[in-house]
Amino acid sequence: MAAIIQEAARRRTFAVISHPDAGKSTMTEALALHASAISQAGAVHGKSGRRGVTSDWMEMEKARGISITSAALRFEYRDHVFNLVDTPGHADFSEDTYRVLAAVDCAVMLLDAAKGMEPQTLKLFEVCRHRRIPVITFVNKWDRPGREALELLDEIEEKTGLKPTPITWPIGTGGFFHGVADRVADRIVRYTRTPGGATKAIETELTPERALTELGGDWERAKDEIDLLSAIGADHDQKAFEAHEATPVLFGAALSNFGVGRLLDAMVDIAPSPAPRPDADGDPRPLEEPFSGLVFKVQANMDPAHRDRIAFVRVCSGRFERGMVLTHAATARPFATKYAQSVFGQERATIDEAYPGDVVGLVNASALRPGDTLYDGSPVEFPKIPSFAPEHFSVARVRDSSRSKQFRKGIEQLDAEGVVQVLRSDVRGDQAPVLAAVGPMQFDVVKHRMAAEFSTEITMDRLDFGIARLTDAESAPILARQRGVEVFTRSQDGALLALFTDEWRMRGVMRDHPGLVLHALLADTRG
Repeated sequence: MAAIIQEAARRRTFAVISHPDAGKSTMTEALALHASAISQAGAVHGKSGRRGVTSDWMEMEKARGISITSAALRFEYRDHVFNLVDTPGHADFSEDTYRVLAAVDCAVMLLDAAKGMEPQTLKLFEVCRHRRIPVITFVNKWDRPGREALELLDEIEEKTGLKPTPITWPIGTGGFFHGVADRVADRIVRYTRTPGGATKAIETELTPERALTELGGDWERAKDEIDLLSAIGADHDQKAFEAHEATPVLFGAALSNFGVGRLLDAMVDIAPSPAPRPDADGDPRPLEEPFSGLVFKVQANMDPAHRDRIAFVRVCSGRFERGMVLTHAATARPFATKYAQSVFGQERATIDEAYPGDVVGLVNASALRPGDTLYDGSPVEFPKIPSFAPEHFSVARVRDSSRSKQFRKGIEQLDAEGVVQVLRSDVRGDQAPVLAAVGPMQFDVVKHRMAAEFSTEITMDRLDFGIARLTDAESAPILARQRGVEVFTRSQDGALLALFTDEWRMRGVMRDHPGLVLHALLADTRG
């Protein structure tokens, strides 16, 4: 029991959230580099000859320079075990990111120094607020022209409601980045970039006198701003951070590896370790209880040579041992764990044991879906992971009718993975399921994977719907008779969804039939 508590205290499980192009994949690589998990950082949009980001394995990701899928990188730093759960960076895949955030204890919110709080960053932050996940802010790209540091702090507080408490403060304006003043460690650090930025930056500690001599006015300005921060009480408060009332802020540049090591140190020093997780009834399951885990991601065909299916499981309690037979809470059936791996992109390593906070990839997990619970010993089931509100809808059809079997199999698999939501109705039949997505790029992924993995070409015909609402069996027949409305059953959970062409039509139906059940889905900004 004591060993489990001790091992859990060493874990730091976190995700990096950001708007597209804020540098999330580059930051992932830089963190792994500083922890010596890799020897050289790559960049998605790097110079000719530099390799692609390790965590981006799908061909579409390589072609478009974006992260679509999720992976989990495990590495050690300062006698702590880090589980960095990589997330899709594009807004169209925010539902997948939401599922990932169900598995972490902390988030690093990455901001572009020139753009500040962008829409997707704010949307993902709201998910962290909903889940009460503590947030550390890293202002990235400070080696490029950007906004004033104090202005960014004001924007963070205005848009998130969190009090920003800088741990480090930049010396030099955006584009002229010399280093940082570490307000917690009381150090002044100067950064020197290595050739190409592919290895750790050189750090030189300066005395205040040397900083004044070498950095002149930039140091004097930074010192005045630091004095102002102290005067207004913008100092790190651990309780406020853990209560989701404040966000520690660090400045740096992931591409140049500036300030990345200090972020890792902050994760060790202030990020929370795993805590007892409430079950579906709201009762926390103690860490020392027998094994329990939450499936937060299912991904098939990560390795084209094996065509397997991996379920990513966050260990919530107890000790995991490879080969143990667990119980699948949804079906009460046994689930064997002979093949357990850590997975990052196409790189894999066998995991023999894991503790609370760790992420385990279970291979050939055809029975598992995101939100499922696995356990050993006393039964437990954790809350399901809710689905996002879809805003884009298309009818999928197979081009070659002789591939109908493969078409059905592919659609079922992508539905189980949560790539899209699959909607069905008696009117349209099984040969023409409606695919519902948060963003249109999800449809591109479906077409690509159906062709690449199931050798099945499909067509996608867009439907003129823009809003989905949860309804019930009593309301469904009334809604189905309304113009501009169609009712479907969601395959994954049997929920009834009413689709409307637009908000005006939905409000008209609600006005004419005030007793109808129409509930907004998660992350629907229209209420």
